[in-house]
Amino acid sequence: MWPDVGRHGALLRVMCGAIIIKGVVTVPAFAQQAPTPPVVVPPAPMAEVDPNDVLAPLPDIGVDWPDLSVVPASGTPAGAAVAANFRYGWRIDGVEEIGGPLLQQRFRALSVLAAAEGREANAAQLDQRARQDSELLVTLLKGDGYYDAAVMTRVERERGRPVVVLAATPGALYRFAGVTLAGVEAAGTKAPLLRDAFGVKDADPVDADAIAAAEANLRTRVGEEGFPFARIGEPEVVVDRATQTATLALDVAPGNARRFGRITVNADNRVFDAAHVQDIARFAPGDPYETSEVDDLRRALVQTGLVSTAEVRAVPAADPDAVDIAVRLEPAPPRTVAVELGYGTGEGARSEVSWTHRNLLPPEGAVTLRGVVGTREQLGQVTFRRNNFHARDRVLTAQVSAANLRRDAYQAQTLSLSAALERQTNIFFQKTWTWSLGGELVATDERDVIASTGEARRRTFLIGALPTSLGYDGSDDLLNPTRGFRLSGRVSPELSLQDRVFGYTRVQIDASKYQPVTPSVVLAGRVRMGTILGAPRDEIAPSRRFYAGGGASVRGYSFQSIGPRDVNNDPIGGRSLAEFAIEARVKAFGNFGVVPFLDGGNISTGELPSFSRLRYGAGIGVRYYSNFGPIRVDLGTPINPQPGDSRIAVYVSLGQAF
Repeated sequence: MWPDVGRHGALLRVMCGAIIIKGVVTVPAFAQQAPTPPVVVPPAPMAEVDPNDVLAPLPDIGVDWPDLSVVPASGTPAGAAVAANFRYGWRIDGVEEIGGPLLQQRFRALSVLAAAEGREANAAQLDQRARQDSELLVTLLKGDGYYDAAVMTRVERERGRPVVVLAATPGALYRFAGVTLAGVEAAGTKAPLLRDAFGVKDADPVDADAIAAAEANLRTRVGEEGFPFARIGEPEVVVDRATQTATLALDVAPGNARRFGRITVNADNRVFDAAHVQDIARFAPGDPYETSEVDDLRRALVQTGLVSTAEVRAVPAADPDAVDIAVRLEPAPPRTVAVELGYGTGEGARSEVSWTHRNLLPPEGAVTLRGVVGTREQLGQVTFRRNNFHARDRVLTAQVSAANLRRDAYQAQTLSLSAALERQTNIFFQKTWTWSLGGELVATDERDVIASTGEARRRTFLIGALPTSLGYDGSDDLLNPTRGFRLSGRVSPELSLQDRVFGYTRVQIDASKYQPVTPSVVLAGRVRMGTILGAPRDEIAPSRRFYAGGGASVRGYSFQSIGPRDVNNDPIGGRSLAEFAIEARVKAFGNFGVVPFLDGGNISTGELPSFSRLRYGAGIGVRYYSNFGPIRVDLGTPINPQPGDSRIAVYVSLGQAF
C-alpha cells in the first residue's frame, strides 16, 4: 500500500527520488545532461506487510542472530530457533524544525513501529519495522518538498531496553520554478480570480498538502464564479534534482460562464412542485450561477423533514448562457406523534400528546392536533403551519384553541383564534434578523379576586390584538451562544371589551450579551423590561398582565410568583416588568459545565418599570453539552423571598437559560 501523504487521499506521493501524481511518475533529467522527455512508469504495487512476521535477518540492526546449528541446553532439538523477544521504544531525530506536528501525526498513524509499540518483538521484526518506517519517513519528507531526504536507522539502549532511532537528513527544500494553469485565460475577466484561488505560485515549496488544497480551492471557486461545467485536469509535477526545483502544470477548461435558468422537479415526488422549490432557493432565474447556492438548496430541501433524499444538480439549458437545476426528491414519512410528561413548580403535573401531518395541505402545509391534560391546565388546539411561505424561512401560522388554565393569580377559560406571518430562525439557518406580524381574537372568562378585599369576581373579556415583533441576533450560536449580543422588541396594541371598550398597548424589550473571558469561561447577561400603556391594571384581563418568576424569568422563584399579591397572598400581576440575570458558564470537564447565576426582577402596578423592591434569586446549574445543544439543569433559591415562597426551585430544559 502507498503511504498517504495528503489530506485528500493519494493525491501526491513520492518514492525512489521521483514524485507520483495519481499513479504517474515523472523523472527529471540529471544535472549536466541534455533534457529528456518525462518517462511515465506505472507504480509497482507494494506488498502488504505484517509487522508481526518473522522476517529474514539483516546485518546492520546491531543485534546478533542466534546460531541455529547449536543445540540449546536442556535437550532442545537441533535446528530449533532461539530468538529473544523484548519490548522496545522508538523516536525520530532531525525533523524538529520542519514538518511540524502534522508530519509527526501522519508518521505515527502509518508507522509499524508505533502500531506494535508495547508488544514484544524479536530482532528480525524490529529490523524490518525500522526499514519500513525509514521508507515511510522519506516519503513523508518528500511530500513536504524535501526530495533529497535520507533516513538512517540505528538502535540505542535507554533504561535497559532497545530504542530504534530514525535519524533524518531532510536536505534542501525544493521550490517551484514555474506554475502553469493552461487554459485558464478562457475564463476572461475572471481568470485572475481563478489563479488567486489556486494559490500555488513560483518560489512556493513543493508541498503535497498545498497542491491538494490549491486544486480543491480551484474546483470550488470555478463553480462560484459561474462555470458549472468546468473541467480541471490532474496536477503534473516535474522535479529537477540538479536545480532542486520543480514545475507544476494543470489544465483548466472553464467553459462558458452561466446564469441560473429554471428549476425542474421529478413529477412523482409527491412532496413539492417546482414553484415551491424555487421559493426555497436563495437564487432566482437570471442570477449568476454559484455552486454554493445549489448545495444550500439541497440542504434546505432535506431539512424540511419531508424528503428523505434530495438530488440537486446543474444540467445544460436550451439557452447556452443559462443552466437549469434538476431536482429529484424522495418523500419521507410525513406523520409524527409526540407525547410529553412533566411537572413544574406553580404549573403542576402536565401531560401532552400531539399528532402532526407535516404535508397534509401541500406544499409544506402541516396540521397539528394537540391536547394537554394537567392538574392546572387543559387544552385542545388545532394549528395550521405553512413553512417557506413564498420565501425561505417565512412561516404562515393559523391556530384555534380552547383552554382552561388555573394559576395562583387567576383561572381562565379561553377560546382564541390567531394567525401570524413571521420570519423565524432555527438551528440549521440562524438568522440575524427575525420578525413577526400577527392578529389575535380572544374570548376569555376569567376569575380572580379584588386585590384590596379578596372578594372573588368573574369577568368575561373580548380582546383583539395585533402583536408585532422584531429581533436582532448577533450571537454565534442559537442554543449555546459564547459571544455577541441579542436584542428584540414586541409591541401589541389591544382592544378589550368588558362592560365598555378600551384600548392599551403591551410593550416588551429583551437584550442579552455574551462575553468570553477565557477559553472555558463565558459571562452572560440579560435584561428584560415591559410596560402596559393606556389602562389601569384592574381593567386589564389577568391573563394579559405581566408576571415574573420561573426558569425563563427569575430563577429561585415559582412560576409567576413575583410581584404584588392580594390578601390571600396570591400574585395579581402588574403593568410593568423589570428583570435581569447574570451567569458564568464554566466548562468544567469533558462535556459538562457548571453555571453559577444571580437573577433579579420585579412587577409594578405603574406604567414604568421599577427597580426598587427587586426579588433576587441565586443558584448553580449543570450543563451537559450534547451534539444538538446544552441540556440545562438549574437549582435556585430566593435570596429575599416573599411569604409562601419555596426555598428551592429546579428547572430543566434544552438550551441555555437565555
